[in-house]
Amino acid sequence: MPGTVLLLAASPVGRGRLVDAAGVLPVLAAVAPAVLSGADTANVVELADPLEPQAVLTRLRAAAAAPGPLTVYLTGQLHLDRRQHRPHLALARTTAATVRYTALPWHWIREELRLRSAADTALVVDLHADAETWKHITERGLDCGPYTAVYGRVAPPARRGLAEPVYMKTVATLLRSGHRPPLGTLHEQALSRIPEETRGNLLLAHPGGRAVGPAAPPAPGGQAVGGAAPPAPAGLAVPPGAGPAGGVPGSQVPGFPAPGPSGPGPSEPGLSGPGLPTPWGPAADRPDDGLDDGLGDPSGDRLDGRPGDPFPVPSGEPADRPPVGPDPHAAISAAVQGGLHGEADGLAARYEEAAVRAYGAGSEEALHWREVRADLAMFAGDPVRSCRAWLAVAEARLAAGQAADAPAVEAAVDRAHHQWGRIDDPARARELGPALARLRLRVPGRRRGALENIQRQLGRLQAAP
Repeated sequence: MPGTVLLLAASPVGRGRLVDAAGVLPVLAAVAPAVLSGADTANVVELADPLEPQAVLTRLRAAAAAPGPLTVYLTGQLHLDRRQHRPHLALARTTAATVRYTALPWHWIREELRLRSAADTALVVDLHADAETWKHITERGLDCGPYTAVYGRVAPPARRGLAEPVYMKTVATLLRSGHRPPLGTLHEQALSRIPEETRGNLLLAHPGGRAVGPAAPPAPGGQAVGGAAPPAPAGLAVPPGAGPAGGVPGSQVPGFPAPGPSGPGPSEPGLSGPGLPTPWGPAADRPDDGLDDGLGDPSGDRLDGRPGDPFPVPSGEPADRPPVGPDPHAAISAAVQGGLHGEADGLAARYEEAAVRAYGAGSEEALHWREVRADLAMFAGDPVRSCRAWLAVAEARLAAGQAADAPAVEAAVDRAHHQWGRIDDPARARELGPALARLRLRVPGRRRGALENIQRQLGRLQAAP
């Protein structure tokens, strides 16, 4: 089975550029596709200084939906948006004032890869951050999701001049030998060649699956504190100096994913998510329904699940748990792929019940399984049930005190909106529309005009026979 490789190098044009990101692409492009992928053959997609976040999202989504292993080589710079202070990957048109609308939200990358397995999904990154973003990442980490292998570095802003993506160039140079070792080994080999250039960087070494926690950081006197550090949140690359689970600048920081248990039980709800088919691949396309989405998206994409869906923000991440037996999501994925949608939902429902008993209906564990069931309804072609489920998840998160602009809340409303747009029965659409509109008043989301879109479509539905 062929692999897929996405080469993405992006940085702003003009004074905001911190790193010559696109300069690494000729070196990467000189590597044989099979070596870049680690598969026998591979399809390579190259994006050099792209302009639009939706265009990048479309390519990333297609890559994530492709069968076989996926490796993303990502070079660029990170900035925070001024409103919500979330990391974004700057694109060619990004300025400090337009990060929210012209850069690619980092959680979009995590979201597109969230249903893949770490066994066949990897990010290799060479990132630079401005001063504000560097402070944010060293305090909070860079969340890449628990089920993606991540190797690379995040560097602080250069003291002078334009920085060079020396880590990625070194990786590419090593790969030009014609051999791709395991990514962990490749990462170590690259670092050994450029120790001075990566000193003080945040080094990411998260292989996916079960990972061993880092040693405790040195005490003020310089001696290491004995014993293992407590685990970090799932999929979070722990920055230097970030408390008990932190490392020191230049240290390796493994992540802590959460594979699920072998079966439902009151103390062991399943919490992982590799293996399910991505909900936004080409199979989600459908004929035009004639309704204008009203969102002003320059790509012309709609709310009906086509590539470029304006609402690809993430659901909440599952809590960290040690693995106990096989992942239940593998069984769910197999049932979905075999067309046994009722069986898949029944299994997810049992895990949801177990999570409610163990942690409560409003817990992240229970909400995770409600989100899985909402996605399963979508896979089953039941947008009414999926919309209802996402509306319920959004209400539950708001009732638990989560902010209206929290990523998980926005994601739930956006997905409810997406599924509502796919309902063919006017009566059902009219039934759910007012509840969605009420939520949109509280959770407007990132895209302007979402509430107006609902109101306009409701008007058409009311006028329909």
